Amino acid sequence: MHDMSSELRLKKLRGSGGYVMAQVTDEQQRKGNLGGPDLFLAPIGRLDQEKISKYYCNTCEKDYEGGPKIEYETPNEEVAQNLILLERGQYVCTTCGSTIAEYREFQKQDEQASVGLAKPAIAQPTQMPQAPSIAQTETPRPAQSSAQTDSVSSIVGMLVYDSNAKRVGVAKQVGVDPLHQVVLIVTKNDGTDSTIPWSSIKKIGEIILLGENTQSSSQSLRCSCGFENKAGSKFCESCGTKL
Repeated sequence: MHDMSSELRLKKLRGSGGYVMAQVTDEQQRKGNLGGPDLFLAPIGRLDQEKISKYYCNTCEKDYEGGPKIEYETPNEEVAQNLILLERGQYVCTTCGSTIAEYREFQKQDEQASVGLAKPAIAQPTQMPQAPSIAQTETPRPAQSSAQTDSVSSIVGMLVYDSNAKRVGVAKQVGVDPLHQVVLIVTKNDGTDSTIPWSSIKKIGEIILLGENTQSSSQSLRCSCGFENKAGSKFCESCGTKL
């Protein structure tokens, strides 16, 4: 008889507010690997509760046997051209109620086509630029305007990681810069806001992943370790390497 457990491996899966220890398949392990040594829970999505053996809560500063509570909803909402948000949820500490990890599960309507621009999440929708990156043949659909608030919340709050799987910050809003280019405004780890060109976004999934050599408007100095240092820094605040 074939032993299914041989295909599962006990792994530590990190979240924004702790981590879980769970048995995952090779495919789930691949999803959770963002290029660094750590595996992340957000890209994997909702795990079978029985596969989670224990979890650690950063707020409680202790670990618990069994799994955290999993709360989720299924909005089936179009958040970008050719991108449907099927499900969003969070792993919640059963003791203090803090979020251990959040996830979002997406699906493309057309698997062969690429994902287009996010649905307008701009303070003044009338200023939506007619940039070359937006298909000129598309006309705004009136029905979208009523769902704009939901579309904003789908992207706002998503974690933003760079190409080295380092957390850059949290998506604050989509906007338009003075050149009428669509940009993503990110609240960085130090609490300051940074503007990232939409073209620098490599992928929007359960998280927002940036491409190589992403330059933000904050003139920060990026170390080889991936840490964004303040302008004028002589040494990296994270690893101490001379810049």
